[in-house]
This record gives sequence, C-alpha cells and structure tokens, in this order.
Amino acid sequence: MSTHAAAVECLGVSKSFGPVQALQATDLTLATGTLTAVLGPSGCGKTTLLRAIAGFERVDGGTIHVSGQAVAGQGLHLPPERRRVTIVPQEQALFPHLTVAGNVGYGVRRGPERDKAVAAMLELAGLAGLGDRMPHELSGGQQQRVALARALAPQPSVVLLDEPFGSLDAALRDEIRSEVAGVLRASGATSLLVTHDQEEALSMAESVAVMRSGVIVQHGPPQDVYRRPADLWVANFVGRANILAGRADGAGKVECALGVLPLVETIAAGPVDVVIRPEQLQLRVDPSGATVEDRRYFGHDVVVGVHLPGGERLLVRLPSADPLPVGSRVTVSSREPVLAFPAAAR
Repeated sequence: MSTHAAAVECLGVSKSFGPVQALQATDLTLATGTLTAVLGPSGCGKTTLLRAIAGFERVDGGTIHVSGQAVAGQGLHLPPERRRVTIVPQEQALFPHLTVAGNVGYGVRRGPERDKAVAAMLELAGLAGLGDRMPHELSGGQQQRVALARALAPQPSVVLLDEPFGSLDAALRDEIRSEVAGVLRASGATSLLVTHDQEEALSMAESVAVMRSGVIVQHGPPQDVYRRPADLWVANFVGRANILAGRADGAGKVECALGVLPLVETIAAGPVDVVIRPEQLQLRVDPSGATVEDRRYFGHDVVVGVHLPGGERLLVRLPSADPLPVGSRVTVSSREPVLAFPAAAR
C-alpha cells in the first residue's frame, strides 16, 4: 500500500468518451481534512473527475490514490463501495420512505453504536430533534443537511459534492453554503466540491482548483487564485476583471490607458494585457476626465461603468454610499500594482 499523505492524489488521469477527451493528464491533490473546490465552466471535465475519484468512471490512464491506497490505474479499478468515498449529489436523492434518522443511518453498519452515531451526526448537522420526520416534511435547506449527514455518517475518507446547491433558491443558497462548510470542517472530513459558481468556490473552499478543457490550470488558496491568476483566461473566469492593452518596460512598470502603473511582478518588455480588478480602481472628480456611464447598486457596494477618453470601458467597484451620479466626469487610477500577461499577437 502507498504511504501517500494526501487524502486524494490524482496523477496524470485521463478519460475519453468516444472522440471527446474529458480529462487530459489531470493532476489534483487534496490535503487531508480540507475542503477543495474544483471550479470550471460546463463541459470542462470537473464532474468526470469527481466520478473517476468515486469509482463511477473507469479512467483510461493515470492513477488515483485515496488515503494512500491505489484505487485506479494500471489495470486497477476498485468499485465505489471499496473506496470509502461518498457523494452528495445535485439532487439530495433522499429515500422518501425512510425517516431522517433512517436516511442518515442508511450507510452505517448495524450494531450497538449505530443509534449513537446517527444521533451524533444529526446533532452535528443541526438536525437534532428531527430524526423522526419524513423528508417531505423538511425545508429544502434541511433536506440538504440530511443528504450531507447521510454522506458523513459512515465516516468516509472523502466526501464529494456535485453542484449540491443548484436546486436551492438564491436567498437560501448562501446560508446553506455556510452551514455545509461548517459541518464539513467540524466533522474533519476531506471534501471535494464541484461547482461552476465562482462565489461558491471562493467563499467555501480552503483551496480552489480551476479547470479548463480537462486540465487543472491553477490550484491554490482562493485569494491567490483571485488575486494572482495563472493566466488571462483564469483572470477573466474567476471574478470580474478589466483588461487593458499595454506595454511593459521590462523594469517593473506598464503603460496603458490609465498611465504608467507599477506591476506586481516584472514582465519582459513588449505588448501585454493588463488585468485590474474593479475594486482595485478608484475615482476622483475631474471635469476633463472619463465619463460615468452607469451605476449598479448591490447594497453593500456599487459597480460603476466608466468610459475612458480613448474608448475603453472599465468597471469600478465602490462603497455603496459613493455619491458619483451617472454623467460625472472622473479620473480613474489604480490603488495598487497590477498584473500583466504577454499579449497574444495583435
């Protein structure tokens, strides 16, 4: 048996469905006891990766280890029931004929400690006192917690969550995300969340793996993925980004429509794409400056669209109390050094 310390280790995993290559030499490591999100657009391979880890898909190449044990690769394919991995599906898929306690205890081995284990899991999931209820008597959020408790009750090595909040309305989704993340951390479980929702990934996970065309293109803490994207595609996909054409001087500065700006890291002299997040920008009233074209109010902040004299359009995130009305003339500047990537041929 392998002595790998990681809870899950995927090395060079590939999987094709006919002519479609869903996974291309994909690498992913999950540290024990952490919540990792795999974030990517529809069709990027993230659900295929989850199903390969669970054992529902036989990989074409590469290896997968779970808690140090090889479960896939080189002619090996352990069935799902031997991997100590559980899934919380997109739909909760609760057993309608079983009580809440019956659902939670479904995968727990029968014995004298079973009732205690189920009661402890109900308590952990905030379901104490609801064990005798039937699934249809619960709210959507409570049903989500039952599905999570059922996945955790057998004490698996890994819990996989496949877009688990898609069926919840927007008002409930944020609350349940926080509750689910809290339950997972309190349980000490190693968890993998598959999602296309950037806010969900960034707010819930301790690490985020961004996936594109069957490959993990960046994996790290949420703040690093957002603030230091690996490339222009990641910058555009994870959160909002203003992209300006510029020219790096090779000495740590770049010239663009906002003037000469310092760079986060030096880049070779030449044409570049400058990446600036909306919250990095600030506005100052200037009668001869750019024009505020629109304002979108979000309660906690406001996103302002600004049209620069050269024709570029920028988004600027400001405190909601900011008084600048549409039609204001302003100067736009960056609060901090910016990122830049070598530009594709223009």
